[in-house]
Amino acid sequence: MTESSAPHPLLRLLPRHDQRVKAGHPWAFSNEIAMTAAAKALPPGTPVRLEGDDGWHHGTWSFNPHSLIAARRLDRDPGARIDLDWARRRLNAALALRQRLYDTPYYRLVHAEADGLPGLVIDRYGDALALQANTAAMEALTPLLVQALRDLVSPRLIIGRNDAAVRTLEGLAENVAPLFGEETTARVEEGGLGFSVDLLGGQKTGWFYDQRENRDRVARLARGATVLDAFCHTGGFGLRCAAAGAARVTLLDRSAHALDLAMQTAAANNLAERVEAQKAEALEALEKMGAAGTRFDIVVADPPAFAKARKDQPQALRGYGKLARLAAGLVAPGGFLFIASCSHHVAPGDFADAVIWGLGRARRDAKLLFQGGAGPDHPVHPALPESAYLKGLLFQLA
Repeated sequence: MTESSAPHPLLRLLPRHDQRVKAGHPWAFSNEIAMTAAAKALPPGTPVRLEGDDGWHHGTWSFNPHSLIAARRLDRDPGARIDLDWARRRLNAALALRQRLYDTPYYRLVHAEADGLPGLVIDRYGDALALQANTAAMEALTPLLVQALRDLVSPRLIIGRNDAAVRTLEGLAENVAPLFGEETTARVEEGGLGFSVDLLGGQKTGWFYDQRENRDRVARLARGATVLDAFCHTGGFGLRCAAAGAARVTLLDRSAHALDLAMQTAAANNLAERVEAQKAEALEALEKMGAAGTRFDIVVADPPAFAKARKDQPQALRGYGKLARLAAGLVAPGGFLFIASCSHHVAPGDFADAVIWGLGRARRDAKLLFQGGAGPDHPVHPALPESAYLKGLLFQLA
């Protein structure tokens, strides 16, 4: 990313293609931009000045001629220098918000467009950071981001978790590697527990901060309960329930490595006697448990995304309906079901309809106690409501 004072290259929106951008949308698509030969020759991630055909100045944007989302807004100032000071200001604003929200340094520090850093995700684990750059602009800016992070929070470790498939849409390779520091261990503290986090080999950026408030919500119901945490990863829901006084917790996941980390956390927090791990494909295991008449006071079903692309939506909705049916069948009368979707391509209403269909097929009457998404360290850009990917539903079942 440049520190030059020379003006950014100028790109123009096509006539009658500027309505969304004028309304505040932070993206411009390739079919909205005049793709001249000069524009097509710009390196991915280049800062540009974007203007309407009427001369309206839309600010400084990053440009990738090879991506459907061709331009992403960086700054409303068309003369903004996208340099170390700019990166430091954006990161400092994101940090100030999280420090207002949380008393301890465990949170999503940067959440992409909502924090003015399009395509960038940073999770903080005390003095360790996981950084994921999903756009060409953030990839180019990474050395400056690392320096700015070192200036602001003095981390001992920054891991680049650049293994998200969405990077391929920007023409970027997938890789995971340290960006600063030599250690690779990290931990997160939540609900009085310390969890080991695998920054190199775990899912996403190592921990699912987006479910923090939902884990709080479910844990408050757990005293004396039997709990099933399906698709548990490293056991966030289940171990929070165990710490809150659950009588028995079953952790279910297909990853032996994730279950090993979960049981290490259980042992370190003196919870192992009330926690068991089961390695299996979750849907198959739920079906077998239902056939055997197994019941739990609380069932959590928090699977990976069922819809990786828009075309997967019909199949994903059928999958969520099936999951709701199987999970509901395992809930004891008067017990609770928490079910979630992190599928970006499944709308909240469609997800709720699929779950309600599943509850009906399980012949269970239900009370909806909560419907919502991620916590406030995952802010949503007002013009990008579709980026509110997480959907969670909490029911009591009769």
